[in-house]
Amino acid sequence: MDFTRDETQEAVRQVAAGLLARDVDGDALWAAFAEADLLTLALPERLGGEGLSVSDVGALLTEVGKKAAQIPALATLGFGVLPIVALGDDAQQDALLAGLADGRTFTAALAEPGAQFAASPSVTAVPDEDGYRVTGRVLAVPFAEEAYRILVPSTAGVVLVEPGAEGVTLTPTPSASGSPEFAIGFDAARAELLAPGEDAVQTLYRIALASIGAVADGLLSGATALTGEHLASRHQFGRPLATFQAVSQQIADVYVTARTLHVSALAALWRVSEGLDAQDDLDVMAYWIAAEVPAAMQVLHHLHGGIGVDVTYPLHRYYSTAKDLARLVGGASYRLDLVGARCSSI
Repeated sequence: MDFTRDETQEAVRQVAAGLLARDVDGDALWAAFAEADLLTLALPERLGGEGLSVSDVGALLTEVGKKAAQIPALATLGFGVLPIVALGDDAQQDALLAGLADGRTFTAALAEPGAQFAASPSVTAVPDEDGYRVTGRVLAVPFAEEAYRILVPSTAGVVLVEPGAEGVTLTPTPSASGSPEFAIGFDAARAELLAPGEDAVQTLYRIALASIGAVADGLLSGATALTGEHLASRHQFGRPLATFQAVSQQIADVYVTARTLHVSALAALWRVSEGLDAQDDLDVMAYWIAAEVPAAMQVLHHLHGGIGVDVTYPLHRYYSTAKDLARLVGGASYRLDLVGARCSSI
């Protein structure tokens, strides 16, 4: 039976939501995702996948964001699988993606010291008889230690590096959410070329940024829904908090922000999926992630009162993950500069 795109995405959302509703730890949840074949959705049919698009996988990532689940879904699917499908040849796809059904993970190095999504990567890749040798330093690489391969933008294009290879140094660095994150040094480390040239690097960036938008969309939507439930059930002076005018105005402002981000994220995902020029949409979306989402999360914390900072209550996961994503895209000032530069060039 053939499904429309909306029907496909709805089916993905329902399966993911059912798994995310379970009270299990991250490892068990990731294993459940693999068992349900959610990790192989974007794979070509010859590898047992469904050949789904960036937009379709974005629906899954949005559900992960709605629960602020601490699993490597964004790193594996958005930074690894989708770019490998877009850039790799059949032999590379066969070798790299065969282990997804067993929970294999991937990640990508999207930040260098002082530069997020660097247009001209400083990591050098020099060809030799065994492939390539890469040298340089990258930052904020999620789940790098457990990844099967790290996708690294370089002077030669996008290369694949094994995290345990000689010449690779992983240094754990803090993240707001507590998810594993690493600075990585490459010292003539062996690498395989996934795809050559600047276009390959930009393709990785576009897919990764659209995937970040899908997760951020889910984060703010989930946190807003959580707060709405709290305000409807919590009483002060014999009335639900939601009935107080100041409270309703604040949650309404956050709802507008959430819906704006939702539209922006959907537009970016669709344009990337269709192979259209998506840079305007991606830049606007990234600015909202960096500037508006953390501010909205602050309001939601305020509306929760002291409960919001209780680590046994889920809101802190949403806020901390949103802060990590805002940092990963480069921060509000950096993103505003990019939007301004695009506007001035019109």
